[in-house]
Amino acid sequence: MKTILVTGSTDGIGLATASQLVQRGHRVLIHGRNQEKAKLATSKVMTAGSGQALPVWGDLSMMSEVVELANQVKKVGPELDILINNAGVYMNQKKLSKDGFEMTFCVNHLAVHLLTHELLPLLKTRPRARIVTVSSIAHQKGHLDFDNLNGQKHFDGYEAYSVSKLCNVLFTRALAAILKNSPITANCLHPGVIDTKLLHAGFQIQGDTTEKGSEGSIFLALDPTVESTTGGYFVNNKLTYPSRLAQDDNLTVQLWKKSEELLRPWLS
Repeated sequence: MKTILVTGSTDGIGLATASQLVQRGHRVLIHGRNQEKAKLATSKVMTAGSGQALPVWGDLSMMSEVVELANQVKKVGPELDILINNAGVYMNQKKLSKDGFEMTFCVNHLAVHLLTHELLPLLKTRPRARIVTVSSIAHQKGHLDFDNLNGQKHFDGYEAYSVSKLCNVLFTRALAAILKNSPITANCLHPGVIDTKLLHAGFQIQGDTTEKGSEGSIFLALDPTVESTTGGYFVNNKLTYPSRLAQDDNLTVQLWKKSEELLRPWLS
């Protein structure tokens, strides 16, 4: 039995991922934006199988709540074998978080960076811990402009989303390099075109089932064939080359440094 945190697991791919993991007998921390949503989803997942489901909550658009979420995990866990950074948003209109960050960049990247940072000490206590981040094929359209991370020059919903997904791949590469001398692996994936609220909001189309969308995260979280693989981008459970920019070492370092700078008030 592994203890696994799945962010954004009250619906969509996250809920399907959590349900599948509980069915397989694992102990899953069900994350929601608030306590009510997390507890409701936990009650659904608990009927799924032989594992356990426990609620944790925190609004990923507020960095103080990301830190509080990490503290909850440390208490409820109290160990953590696998972190699945699944939560994501798509914004058609520009909106700033309470901390002043553009919402897409905030939830899809900064919250991932901060939560992972806060949970690393917990992951380091476990043998062969894994960090899985849900990116998207949309990262291929992303172009990072460090002077427009908050949409201060212009905002386009798809552009902001694709940039945030590029950030997921760059973050994974940087994290894997930092953790290269540890037993922790970090990988990311494109889950497919999946029928979720995000897909409807951003693209107004229908996609495959959320169960299909959960397969990539579960593969990277549990499959023994990728136990030692790190820094990879996966599509259909196969290691795949991401975009040229996503392989740029200088950009990887730049984004990491900029993220640490932006998150400095909350980093422990």
